[in-house]
Amino acid sequence: MAEIRQLRYFLAVVEHGSVSRAAVELHLSQSALSETLRKLEVELGVQLLTRGGRGVTPTAAGEALAATGAEAVRAFDAALDAARGQTGRLRVGFEATGAGLLSTQARARFLARFPHVRVEPRRYDWGGEVAGLRDGECDVAFVWLPADTTGLRSEIVTTERRFAALPYTHPLSGRAAVEIDELNADPIVWTRLAPRYWVDWWAVNPRPDGSAPRWGPESQNVEEMLEQVADGSAYCIVPASMTEFYARPDLVWVPIEDVDPLRIALAWRERDANPLVAAFAAIVRELTE
Repeated sequence: MAEIRQLRYFLAVVEHGSVSRAAVELHLSQSALSETLRKLEVELGVQLLTRGGRGVTPTAAGEALAATGAEAVRAFDAALDAARGQTGRLRVGFEATGAGLLSTQARARFLARFPHVRVEPRRYDWGGEVAGLRDGECDVAFVWLPADTTGLRSEIVTTERRFAALPYTHPLSGRAAVEIDELNADPIVWTRLAPRYWVDWWAVNPRPDGSAPRWGPESQNVEEMLEQVADGSAYCIVPASMTEFYARPDLVWVPIEDVDPLRIALAWRERDANPLVAAFAAIVRELTE
């Protein structure tokens, strides 16, 4: 199904009769705009534009989409205008650093567009943002995957490389990168508060050599976890944003070369009709283009 963003881009190209001129208006690179149009044609299974030396013109299918697409964009914009006049609150769940700068940028842009809405960040530990959504404690959340998103709508919005957090005295602290099996002899901080599949994914259990991690001390939250790393009790694995947001002089962050990155999704309740949730999701999509 075509997205509003794709329709806006397509309509701009039709209006200007040129990908390059539309790209300037949209503040996009010409290659990014061309790729978006190509994906739209693939998704719809039809050719929308005829490309020639003097620009582009819509095909018959393109003309039909231009007419109906313009109506869809107008209706969407009208809904946003109605939402902007709303008061109320939007509760945004996140864990630790959420989606890094994307989290704060999204809230800031939302506040600029909806100045009468109170935005409340809600922090959770160890995968608790999903339960927060289901229990109605937050309206939308940046969810660290893997997670059970049954009954929720979700979209992956970014990925982050994973790092080993080590005390600065650790033998590997001066390395540019490590492989996960190099940490097999060291205890890793873990928790009983998260689902087991979540704990195993973060701890990379099993390891590439088939072994299990050496389980170390337990923690109740991020701050306790990092304290146990700093005093040399264990190490932990964190996403890239934590290496900046939780920077401290007694810790070293070393990238792990051979593990999957963290995938971060934006999620909300499947049947939630709150227009502010849809507006926040649209802003996150804008920021990740």
